[in-house]
Amino acid sequence: MTRRTRLLSTAVAGTTAALLLTGCGGSDSDSKGNDKIAGADTGKSASPSTTASASAGRPKIQLPSDVTDTYENWKTGDGAKDAVLADTARRIDATNDAILRGDTSAPALSFYYRDKALTGAVAWVKAYVDADLSFTGTTRYYAPKVTLSGPTTASVAYCSDESKGFNKNRKTNKVDKTPSSESPYVLYNTRLEKNKQGVWQTSNLVSKRGEKTCAA
Repeated sequence: MTRRTRLLSTAVAGTTAALLLTGCGGSDSDSKGNDKIAGADTGKSASPSTTASASAGRPKIQLPSDVTDTYENWKTGDGAKDAVLADTARRIDATNDAILRGDTSAPALSFYYRDKALTGAVAWVKAYVDADLSFTGTTRYYAPKVTLSGPTTASVAYCSDESKGFNKNRKTNKVDKTPSSESPYVLYNTRLEKNKQGVWQTSNLVSKRGEKTCAA
């Protein structure tokens, strides 16, 4: 999305700079991961959360009509990996939903996050609330790579393209389309753990803006 000075979730206190919109639920940081992610093709899918099963008591998430999360090649054909990807997408939607509603205690956050990642997600939402910002537009998530480390542990790396989204003032609803020198491409590396209810919760998340593999 069109970028302004970004506000890191690790340093939100006392900061009034405008935010960079991101679905990460945490800060942008230099990831040391070396996974190479190939560019996705043109296949697209709607947000999995819109058709999520009510099993495990999943919270219903419905983004407003002016906000869209699209997921390209978000299915591998492997049932176990696809379950991880589905909950990853629901976690992204949950973060955006909490930001849009300005609710740091949104139940979907603790449903799809845990541990360090949950703390970062709450701080990220609070940063938007404190800055009186929301957002509008479309974010594209693509090139996912899933690694299963066991029956209850997995990692997911993926890219996002935020070039078609913009910050919006929460009070005036004015959309800021000021051009920015910041890259709209972000690489995410996440760790997930499956809880007793069968939900894949994100426990750790790091991101790197401007990753060349995501712009390919």
